[in-house]
Amino acid sequence: MSDPTEPVVAQDAPSRPLKIQVPSLATEQTLDKPKPSPALVSPALGSARPHMQSRKSGMNGPLYMQTANNKVIIRRIKRKGDGPMKNLARWLLDNQTGFSFNIIALLFLTHFCMPKARAFTSKFFTLSHYNEATGRYAVGENDYYFIVFCMVLFTGLRAGVMEHILAPLAKLWGISKKKEITRFSEQAWLLVYYFVFWPLGWVSPNLDPFPGLPSEHLLMRQPVHLLDLPYYLNMQELFANWPIRELSGVSKAYFLAQWAFWLQQVLVINIEERRKDHWQMLTHHFVTIALISCAYYYHQTRVGNLILVLMDLVDIFLPLAKCFKYLGFTTTPDVLFGVFMVTWFFTRHVFYGMACWSVYSDIPKQIPVPCPEGWSHLLEPFRDPSGTVCFTDNIRWGFLGCLLFLQVITIAWFITIIQVAIRVLKGGAADDVRSDDEAEEEEEEYEYEEAQPLEEEVGVEAIDLKNWERRTGVKRASSSSGVSLPGHSDRKELLGRIGCEKQVE
Repeated sequence: MSDPTEPVVAQDAPSRPLKIQVPSLATEQTLDKPKPSPALVSPALGSARPHMQSRKSGMNGPLYMQTANNKVIIRRIKRKGDGPMKNLARWLLDNQTGFSFNIIALLFLTHFCMPKARAFTSKFFTLSHYNEATGRYAVGENDYYFIVFCMVLFTGLRAGVMEHILAPLAKLWGISKKKEITRFSEQAWLLVYYFVFWPLGWVSPNLDPFPGLPSEHLLMRQPVHLLDLPYYLNMQELFANWPIRELSGVSKAYFLAQWAFWLQQVLVINIEERRKDHWQMLTHHFVTIALISCAYYYHQTRVGNLILVLMDLVDIFLPLAKCFKYLGFTTTPDVLFGVFMVTWFFTRHVFYGMACWSVYSDIPKQIPVPCPEGWSHLLEPFRDPSGTVCFTDNIRWGFLGCLLFLQVITIAWFITIIQVAIRVLKGGAADDVRSDDEAEEEEEEYEYEEAQPLEEEVGVEAIDLKNWERRTGVKRASSSSGVSLPGHSDRKELLGRIGCEKQVE
């Protein structure tokens, strides 16, 4: 069978004009603005429109379909999920670094060039509500500015570090597949984040000069020394002297940054390709955000800090194991996965369970604060952080319900971890099937039509092979060209070969 792009020349009598069949001119392959095929508008074929069909792209995309089956692309069919939000998500994904750092640059440019705006712009990158009398920071509405700044900063840092540092390192260390480079960069970024924030969460209460003391007693006590915090060993102390309305600068920055990180994670999982456990992760993130915000405004930052430290420790070992796996190691990922599994069990089920039990049993003993009647006091800490704050049984059960809901999610994940461990013991690899693979991606769909030949009556003088070469991209010197004949690459010889008596000068 001849190549579908080869022109077919009818060998009629030399005295008659040549009848040449050429393929439809709609061979220019474009997805955005396809040009209309001459087969659709040529007077020689009439006004009948060829049969249209919708097909999914082949293994090499729409160009493969056109080359193999002589198909012409008409348009890309809009998928069901396409819309303004989907397009916005794609734009954000492609422009995370530039968008984030342009906003930050504009903020600092405004701050330094417009002195009158500094009272407002400084709220984004400094902690608000500082009390000079105590040297500590209170809770207030201006904290939202700092949270937004951290969200934008984390978005830009994550995309920039992954693209310009971690991805080149992955290629340098021998990772060649695009998907594995992306996964390595994502896990390495998490490793960097938790290597910074887990130790910070551990030491931030110790850097507080007066932990566990009400604001009115701060000036009468001496600072507590490092690692001299009772509530790491005695859970009842988590709620002693409540409410603690002011925090040290390190504790406040840590809590707000963690809050911003989880908000930014919600953005990440919605603009990137969805994983198999997308909805579990999204639910987990929303519950975590709710707990952090309520703990902050209800002045329960000590128990919030403890739970963040317990949760974050395992997120060091899992990304580390995955990074070694992508680098081609076999034994090291399995060993790290074993450490991760043991750490997960003790931190997220044993110690976390102890914290939940303390919320249930110790709060009624440590916080016998009467509350006014009605429901208005429930939102009072959010409206006025310095106003009335109390801890009723309903509030306690609200906190405990969210904590236990997270425990249910982590138990479901731990079952998956056990399945992976069993597979390792049977000789398999320690692959995390919880969230590393994407869900099945939707294929792009395109609309095609059969490329019909176009017949025209032309004379010899009208044959313009050079123009035909430019239009189709075929070079006669190539062995795969549709017009090249062995030993007859010259135009005159070619015309003589097909029986033309009239020579062309």
